[in-house]
Amino acid sequence: MTTREASHAGSWYSSRSSTLSAELDGWLAQVPKSIDGRELPVPGARVIIAPHAGYSYSGPAAAWAYASLDLSNAKRVFLLGPSHVLYLSGCALSKHSKYATPLGDLVVDRETVKELRGTGKFDDMSTNTDEEEHSLEMHLPYIYKMLSRSFSSSAEFPPLVPILVGSTNEAAEKSYGELLAPYLADPTSVFVISSDFCHWGLRFSYTYFLPAGSTTGVSLSKRASAPSNPSIHESIGQLDRQAMDAIESGKHKEFLNELRQTGNTVCGRHPIGVVMAALEALEREKKGDSESGKGRFKFVRYERSSDVEDVSDSSVSYASAYAVL
Repeated sequence: MTTREASHAGSWYSSRSSTLSAELDGWLAQVPKSIDGRELPVPGARVIIAPHAGYSYSGPAAAWAYASLDLSNAKRVFLLGPSHVLYLSGCALSKHSKYATPLGDLVVDRETVKELRGTGKFDDMSTNTDEEEHSLEMHLPYIYKMLSRSFSSSAEFPPLVPILVGSTNEAAEKSYGELLAPYLADPTSVFVISSDFCHWGLRFSYTYFLPAGSTTGVSLSKRASAPSNPSIHESIGQLDRQAMDAIESGKHKEFLNELRQTGNTVCGRHPIGVVMAALEALEREKKGDSESGKGRFKFVRYERSSDVEDVSDSSVSYASAYAVL
């Protein structure tokens, strides 16, 4: 029985349980009681997309996804995040039995992990990779907080299935999507997808700009004058809106085509792609109901770390969404 340490506690978020708990409660309290006329949590919203930056940046935006999440029937929580520290062409699983948070430990669903490992389609994360990666860890305190609101004790919490998603191509995302589709179809499964959106600036090697009235952008050089029609941050907003629209379309290929066209640096594009492929697999099997909007993501919050005006500036975008199944 080994436990993955909360390696980013004390830097990316508070390591003090009382402080962290109060911060999470505060951000969740800022979310309206209903969104677009739907009371929260949204019944059947078993899939969410939420950001994974330091909590001072993305904590408030992530609260919108978690407030929407329906945990009423949850018996296991799948957590899919992109790999920042290890190159993978596929996906990897954790070898640990627990994931620590300052609020308490989350137990890993060893039975489901064993089933997935038995497919021969997954690698294993080393302890170093597991603990260096932040995309999964940044969701653990929120997951613990939401479970503590839904279950009377931590002994009743549904276990966690952490999956690290590498630089998967379209075929691999479809393959993993089909593999995970039966789990997604299970009404007791919850899926959390970890992703930030546009990383814009010279430090990210991404300065794509969409001029007003144009569908084709240009990459701004470091000596370029600050554009005003539109401003850079308005262009970033448009790029992210196009990516979110593609995700909301429910069409995996449309999302991939949008990213190919703009190069938008959505860091969780691969876990998003895997789950979109799984949702499409369910729709093909008639287990989804696209006519009523089921199985389609709906974005409820969008923020940026700052509003970029000049090419020398930078920002990261954060978006939250849910899907009803």
